[in-house]
Amino acid sequence: MTPRYKRVLLKLSGEALMGDQGFGISPDMLQYVSEEVRSIVNKDVGVAIVVGGGNIFRGIAASSYGMDRASADHMGMLATVINSLALMDALEKRGMPTRTQSAISMHEVAEPYILRRAVRHLEKGRVVIFAAGTGNPYFTTDTAAVLRAQEIHAEILLKATKVDGVYDSDPVKNTNAVFLKDVTYMEVLERQLRVMDMTAISLAMDNKLPLSVFNLNQPGNIQKVVCGESVGTLIHN
Repeated sequence: MTPRYKRVLLKLSGEALMGDQGFGISPDMLQYVSEEVRSIVNKDVGVAIVVGGGNIFRGIAASSYGMDRASADHMGMLATVINSLALMDALEKRGMPTRTQSAISMHEVAEPYILRRAVRHLEKGRVVIFAAGTGNPYFTTDTAAVLRAQEIHAEILLKATKVDGVYDSDPVKNTNAVFLKDVTYMEVLERQLRVMDMTAISLAMDNKLPLSVFNLNQPGNIQKVVCGESVGTLIHN
């Protein structure tokens, strides 16, 4: 299969790294995700990754218990750094040179986020993991993923989830939820489909960045999407 895209950004939730555990990082899941990533790196596709931190700490949930939102979000950003370092280790063990860049300066564990350096890494065939979201509270890792995808000129954002794509309502709660194969940004906003937060969708719409939403737990899905196969849901103009 020939890749349709030459540079992509993969958005992983923190929960994706949890596997069947209720908390933390599953070694089996790290191994699985890195093998999936390797399947497209081997096709000379430039890969950047943004990973969430919900398996360790979720800022917006903590703020609902009375914690200051800015403090809670900074803790969430640090959780994404832990996930990013774990993922970097797993990728490098499988022969993929990887660099983690953090939006919050922590020189001992990650490079600072510098766009030109990130692009240079991608040009040299390295995987780049963007940690710590945007570095600002009140912005989710979904928004960070769209922002970074735009900055590095990724052709598509791949949102790997636990479900097969976008439904008109929560398929876990509603057994009659209808699967949507193809949907516009405006439909997502108007119908408030819970794919990504509204800020991220608006940013993608303004910059015409296509989003592919698919099931991460189906082996080979990342490669299929990158090669242009019809998998999951495509959100576009």
